[in-house]
Amino acid sequence: MTDLTELSLAQARDGLRGKKFSAVELTDAYVAAMAAARLLNSYITETPDRARDMARASDGRIASGQAGALEGIPLGIKDLFCTKDVLSTAGSHILDGFKPAYESTVTANLWREGAVMLGKLNLDEFAMGSSNETSYYGPVVSPWRRTGDTAKLVPGGSSGGSSSAVAARLCLAATGTDTGGSIRQPAAFTGIVGLKPTYGRCSRWGIVAFASSLDQAGPLARDVRDAAILLGVMAGHDPKDSTSVDRPVPNYEAALTGNIKGMRIGIPAEYRVDGMPQGIEAMWGRGAKWLREAGAEIVEISLPHTRYALPAYYIVAPAEASSNLARYDGMRYGLRVAGKDLIDTYEKSRSAGFGAEVKRRILIGTYVLSAGYYDAYYLRAQRVRTLIANDFRAAFEKVDAILTPATPSPAFAIGERNDDPIGMFLNDVFTVPANLAGLPGISVPAGLSDDGLPLGLQLIGKAFDEETVLRVAGVLEEAAAFTARPDSWWRS
Repeated sequence: MTDLTELSLAQARDGLRGKKFSAVELTDAYVAAMAAARLLNSYITETPDRARDMARASDGRIASGQAGALEGIPLGIKDLFCTKDVLSTAGSHILDGFKPAYESTVTANLWREGAVMLGKLNLDEFAMGSSNETSYYGPVVSPWRRTGDTAKLVPGGSSGGSSSAVAARLCLAATGTDTGGSIRQPAAFTGIVGLKPTYGRCSRWGIVAFASSLDQAGPLARDVRDAAILLGVMAGHDPKDSTSVDRPVPNYEAALTGNIKGMRIGIPAEYRVDGMPQGIEAMWGRGAKWLREAGAEIVEISLPHTRYALPAYYIVAPAEASSNLARYDGMRYGLRVAGKDLIDTYEKSRSAGFGAEVKRRILIGTYVLSAGYYDAYYLRAQRVRTLIANDFRAAFEKVDAILTPATPSPAFAIGERNDDPIGMFLNDVFTVPANLAGLPGISVPAGLSDDGLPLGLQLIGKAFDEETVLRVAGVLEEAAAFTARPDSWWRS
């Protein structure tokens, strides 16, 4: 039998329905792959017994003709999603031992359609990071290495456990969250597809909050079709989430027609940044050429306030984080460090429970929200956010989608940028604008850097027009014909 972990989600779905193999066999193949790849540190918690129980139940439903859309499909879940009775940590010491009594809406949707949970995937602490080095449970390692170099590389962040696991074939696909690029950037770094839907398309209920006006769940998968299938189940209105939008969920897989003739694709001048490697600039040009050859018209556009997106984001996001993380005080759940009185207990619990990056962002957020600085920083950043959204609104009067690079560089080595927080923030320079505007975006692998590492192209679409984004992404994926794979140096 073909190695089951090499099948795409769509292929595995069809194989299960055709009874070419069982859900238990498929799950066992992934459990074995996970056990042989612990060097990557992709998972915080593995749940093999639960996975096999879920797989057996799936085999029963398949046999009785009651298969759901994801019946028997083994997935990894970013450990920002609360999963009932399973450790849910957000990558932080302060949530040690926390096992929720409830299920996030997104994961409940997945289990309702028959998906199988392999475990909880590692991430930057509270999703704050661009390299998956801030997790209390240690950094995640990318399965990729530079040509001729054995240095361990970052898989991107914050959904680095998700991207590493999908790229290394440790799950068929994974959930992620994207606040400033945390799905698209790690997908680009590891040669897979990462889709951030429109804000409000997927429920945030049961997802540990970072920045509530920016966070959005989405899929990381091996190809565009798999991402479309997974999004179709993850998405939907949820009355428990006031930011969830009550709109029908389209058949995203059916949108992959391959026909983009007559579409207009925008190329924003402002995404040509100083210091961007020539290889990324060249790949961007090739992407535009591929879409033109497929029948699209390439249009030069301007997004004039793009330069202000990153500073605005790093005011808005920490401000919201400082508010959201105030609930972690050692009193109700997770870590508690006893002090001499209530305030001392708060201080000791938070000091021991939060890592350096989380503390940095809480301090920044508290500062910009403080009396005397709220108007000067936070309100001004929100006004800039409106200008950025208006730029996109004007652009989409002329074009159907926008093509940009996904990242300003390929993956870097673990520890290489730890002393440069500003440089780390710049990893999100191409992804943050879509979050500030609440728009859908996808990263598609499109080539390799000079040292053999994946590079991604990003497509940004109109609000709630994931169908167009996926259709264009499918054409881009076919033209790029990206088949490179990391070697298996990590397997024990």
